Order: sequence, then structure tokens, then C-alpha cells
Amino acid sequence: MENHDKVQLLRVLEPQDGQRLDNFLMRRLKGVPRSRVYWLIRRGEVRVNKKRCKPERKLVLGDEVRIPPFTGDAVQKPGKPSPGLQQLLLDQILYEDEHLLVINKPAGLSVHGGSGVRLGLIEALRQTRPEWSGLELAHRLDRDTSGCLVIAKNSIFLKQIQSDLKERNVEKTYLALVQGHWPDSVLQIEAPLLKNELSAGERIVRVARDGKPALTRFRVIQHYQTATLVEAKPATGRTHQIRVHCQYAGCPIVGDDKYGIKVTDVKLNRVKSLCLYASAIRFRAPHLSELLEVTAPPDKMLESILRDMEKLN
Repeated sequence: MENHDKVQLLRVLEPQDGQRLDNFLMRRLKGVPRSRVYWLIRRGEVRVNKKRCKPERKLVLGDEVRIPPFTGDAVQKPGKPSPGLQQLLLDQILYEDEHLLVINKPAGLSVHGGSGVRLGLIEALRQTRPEWSGLELAHRLDRDTSGCLVIAKNSIFLKQIQSDLKERNVEKTYLALVQGHWPDSVLQIEAPLLKNELSAGERIVRVARDGKPALTRFRVIQHYQTATLVEAKPATGRTHQIRVHCQYAGCPIVGDDKYGIKVTDVKLNRVKSLCLYASAIRFRAPHLSELLEVTAPPDKMLESILRDMEKLN
């Protein structure tokens, strides 16, 4: 287990140029829960060029990062992926080249460890193949959301896609089964979102006037008796954005135990899995002349629920 009883001053090198501060710290504070890392940043114990900063701060070549002392009581030993999990992840790779890979993330698997989770998808992938030890998440998906997730193999691609995400040049497409009747006329929800972190490290997001701008575009695909299948395209990338916007519209996502509500439909109440699926992603890559679009195969759990809903129509 790794311990440091002295302050570390680390210089940002070329591979870390453009990396988010929180991701930089997670790689160096091996096994420290993510909630603890954010706590250190909020307290100002982590500094960049002697200044306080936010987790999303993009590091620049030559920056000096101050990392405070930490001991074993704050460290959570990373887990080791089983052969079965490694094979599952290999089977879920949708696209791969020398710069990136796109994986069909299984529902129920966190994208990273921390906050009581010893092993996330990124830690498991880094241990699956020796040449993948430097993989970095290009973006995130909620633990209960399945579908397309982009992983960077080098800093060149990581910097570009994170810049494109910030500039809203990455198109993400989701499918969601929501409770009730979604009006065909509601084509977008634009409502600011405010993120709150509870004492246990759990994040709750709500619509609030003083929140960050958030916009999601929607399209009805199919109406059922007690639910609606919609396509959702987030124009911004806020935490839990689609889930909260669906709740705000009065049609929370089926199986959402955080933002959902109980309904009279017994079958819908029995669904324990979040019916939200990242079906496609479209973005540019520095080595390709055309935009790369990757789609994930239909989510089996969602397909099964939709077949049951179709029988009732």
C-alpha cells in the first residue's frame, strides 16, 4: 500500500498535458477514494502553481502540482479484475485503433474506483493488457448506464476530445424509457442544474436557478400505455443531466431509484435497472479525415422490457 508522509511537488510532463486535475491525482494517489481526492481539492490542500483550483482544471505542460501527505488510513487498495471480467470487457470493445478505444460499458460497473468501489472499468482495463496501463477516460457514464464509452490511449487524443467535449463538438445519443406519456411537442429541456454532494459522498443534482446551464434535446420514438421510449441528445455534459431533465419534464426514467417515482404500473415498478443506454457517439479523431461514429448493439435488458411493453399496446 502506498503512503507519503511528505508534500509532493510534481511537474506536469507531456503525457499529462491537458489532463484534468482530478484524473491526474487519481493516477498518482493510488487507491485513495475519489471522494477523498475531491475533499483534498476543496480544502485547498492540492495546489497548481501555488494556487487553489477546481477538479476540472486542465493541466498545462510545466505546471507544478502540490500533493499533500496521505497515509494508509485514507488508501483503498485497488481490486484486481477476475479473468471473467477481463474477458467480458474485451468482448465489449466496439472500436479500437492506436489512439483510442470505444467500449460498450456494462450497466452496474462504475467507470472508475473510489467511494467504496475498489475496482472500476478503467482500472480493470489497465490491468487487462500490459499496453493499456496508460489508458484514460475521455468522458464518463453513470454506473447504472450502459453503452458507448470512449477511452484515450494517449495525451494527443485525450486533449482533443476533451476540448471538443467542452466546445460541444461531440454528439452523444442515448435511448431512455421514461414513465408516462412524453409529449411529442417537447423537443428539448433547457434547465440549469446544481450538483450537491451529500455527507456519504453521494451526488444529487436538481434544477436550480443558480445552477450551470444544461440543454438536452429529445425525440419521441415510441409511445406505450404507461411509458415512452425517447431519444436524448445532451448538448451539455452535466452530471445526471438526462435523468434530471426527464424528472423535471414529469417523466422520470424507468428504474431510476434516485430521480424516479413509483407508478401504478406493476411491471414498471419491478424494473430495478436504469433504462438509459448510450446508443451512439460521434466525434473527430486526429488521425482520421472523417468523423468517427460508433454505435452500441441494442441493450438486451431494455429490449426485453420494450417487448413486454409492446405486448400491452
